[in-house]
Amino acid sequence: MILVTGATGNVGGEVVRALARADEPVRALVRRPADVPAEQVVGDLDDPDSLAPALDGVRGVFLLPGHRDMPGLLDRMRRAGVERVVLLSSLATVATDTRNVLSEYMIGSETAVRESGLAWTFLRPNAFMSNALRWLPQLRAGDVVRDAFGAVPVASVDPYDIAAVAVRALLDPGHEERVHPLSGPEPLLPAQRLAVLAEVLGRDLRFHALSDEEGRADMAAAGVPEPYIRAFFGFYGDGTLDESQVYPTVERVTGRPPRTFRQWATAHRAAFPRPGTE
Repeated sequence: MILVTGATGNVGGEVVRALARADEPVRALVRRPADVPAEQVVGDLDDPDSLAPALDGVRGVFLLPGHRDMPGLLDRMRRAGVERVVLLSSLATVATDTRNVLSEYMIGSETAVRESGLAWTFLRPNAFMSNALRWLPQLRAGDVVRDAFGAVPVASVDPYDIAAVAVRALLDPGHEERVHPLSGPEPLLPAQRLAVLAEVLGRDLRFHALSDEEGRADMAAAGVPEPYIRAFFGFYGDGTLDESQVYPTVERVTGRPPRTFRQWATAHRAAFPRPGTE
């Protein structure tokens, strides 16, 4: 049995679906009952003692980072008989400046997993293609998308591909103590991603790059905590994190190339408004 945490999220949901398609026994850990194609158990990763039913018979776990007591959580898994953990981490762990809240909690999560006594694999993806869903409110309101870091190219990765690698790491030998950096096939600027989305949706969309000052104010207005704003501007404003790099990992592990942003946008076009529907 494989336990998937974050089972209703962009990546965890894809892991659940991939395991279900492969007819592998899969259990989804959820905070409340949800529509997922798997057995589901309600539990809280910040309360390891609540996980006994979820961990019954589990040998592998797809794990999200950043929980209150990572060592205690992993100890609970080990005592329940879990053998391997695939951790969704981040390239923030190897940024040239890791003195920020995002790098710190990712590094702390990786350290706890390394020291847990469990077999482990780390996935360190570039930014997700699904981050384009953040543009939905603006696309419902009009044809202009305003966003920060307009000059920063990112080889973003489809959560579908992250999940495909995660499943192989959970099921196949040879991934123990391996770190898998993950990317899509090409670096694109935000305006280029929006242009692809415009073609897929049949809309005339335009990108407006925010200044750093505007970007900070926009994030603050959206409720992003100040430590996270500082981290994002360190990564993308100061250039301490390079997500333009393309890695061969998806193809090496799955036997097929990573999906393009156009493929992601086509697969998710129903999530976006179309002309005449608003």
